Amino acid sequence: MSEITEAAVIPDSKLARAITEYIRDTETDLLFNHSSRVYQFGTMAGVRRGLTFDRELLYAGAMFHDIGLMPGHGSQHERFEVDGAHAARDFLRSHGISEADAYTVWTAIALHTTPGVPQHMHPVVALVTAGVEMDVLGLTYDEYSDAEREAVVKPCWSRRRPRRRTSRCASERTRRAHAHGPAGCDPGDVATHVGPVIDAEAKQRSMRRSSRAPRLICSPPPC
Repeated sequence: MSEITEAAVIPDSKLARAITEYIRDTETDLLFNHSSRVYQFGTMAGVRRGLTFDRELLYAGAMFHDIGLMPGHGSQHERFEVDGAHAARDFLRSHGISEADAYTVWTAIALHTTPGVPQHMHPVVALVTAGVEMDVLGLTYDEYSDAEREAVVKPCWSRRRPRRRTSRCASERTRRAHAHGPAGCDPGDVATHVGPVIDAEAKQRSMRRSSRAPRLICSPPPC
């Protein structure tokens, strides 16, 4: 196992196990698998960039980043990113994590659909967004070897959800983002804002159709 791939292993700690259990019990398989990949792609990006970061905090940010889409965790007046950030902060506080670390995770989740900002912030903030951008948009697809991508993606191939559930999730994400957020923060707006994203998405779709490349994500882009 390469140093990069080995770095993507989920932390074996009491907090990480509690996070895994909570998210598995709360989210759909689709979102659980997506969030796991966000962590793994994020950690590999961090190692590749030479960043020093807390893997438990990154895991918390990755696993909670879409929980605001789930019943009981979303509000009528906040963006789903903020609802998810609140849920993560409360969970971490209940497990004795410091206010400063809980706020770092809050920030990572709240900003994970905001382009051009997270990469200039705390490594945990930057890497949650990096993981999302890789798993949903494939922006850094060429930075990973086939073996690295397969090591992240292959475990969830056999647990794919029907497309209908994915469509409902995407529709809810879009509805709430447009209802509560400014232009430029919805993933669809992000693609328009950053420009090269459009080409990256087209390239990713082409790679998925090609027999030479493994499918990047287990289902159509989640929230």
